[in-house]
Amino acid sequence: MRKSRTHWTWHGLTFFSTLFFIFIYAPLLVIVVYSFNANPINMMIWSGFTFDWYRTILGIADIRSSAVLSDAVYIDSTEELLNALGNSIIVAFTTTVISTVLGTSTALALARYRFRLRAFYRMLMFMPMIMPDIVLGIGLLIFFVTAGFKLGLITIIIGHCTFLGSYVFIIVQARLAGMDRSLEEASGDLGANDWVTLRRVVLPQLAPGIIGGALLAFIISMDDLVITYFIAGVDSTTLPVFIFGMLRRGVKPEINAVATLLVLFSLAVAAVGLYLRRRR
Repeated sequence: MRKSRTHWTWHGLTFFSTLFFIFIYAPLLVIVVYSFNANPINMMIWSGFTFDWYRTILGIADIRSSAVLSDAVYIDSTEELLNALGNSIIVAFTTTVISTVLGTSTALALARYRFRLRAFYRMLMFMPMIMPDIVLGIGLLIFFVTAGFKLGLITIIIGHCTFLGSYVFIIVQARLAGMDRSLEEASGDLGANDWVTLRRVVLPQLAPGIIGGALLAFIISMDDLVITYFIAGVDSTTLPVFIFGMLRRGVKPEINAVATLLVLFSLAVAAVGLYLRRRR
């Protein structure tokens, strides 16, 4: 009786897990498939297989010389797309470095030192992460305009750091909770000062959490739309904002191609993180 019950429970969990993964990944699969659709007008009507949308995004194909793209006057210039991609990479890289340093430093300070309002300070680190993006975006916009900041890449970087530091803080803090303090005490007993202990004992143990937080911050910064939309200037369009502008004129195959490339990029970053974790 118990074996039969366990058997049906296992099959039920397998069925539920399968439905869950289909629900999560089926839309991504549809995007990938229709990114190869040759129809330049309606992406839901399949009219053939083509790589022209990827070739156009990468600047390889010429619209005037392609039979598929000859009627696709909708396509934005490759130069604008690459400029938006460059802005996203600059913002994501800079934000990742700053957020990782701030989040790691804050996690170490709260874990190793006791001071008044420590619990309140920890709660403040959680607030930007749970706050609605639109509220944070409007608040940042009002702040930058009131303070006289010119909207651009600098304001986007500052805005991203305000909430990405919280993600790094949480991941590093979780790693700190499982660390053995006796190793730090042994380092001190052997004559190492605080900086040597930090560099030779603490940081190597924190490396998986720091790398994981940095990769998460990079991906979120690359994909952020709502906050960036409020605090981006005229000449500082990022890739998500650029795609959002394209969507206003309809979902076209080249948008699916861009989305597919972003998915592949996210998978590559996740694969790097898993590789580093396994190697560690």
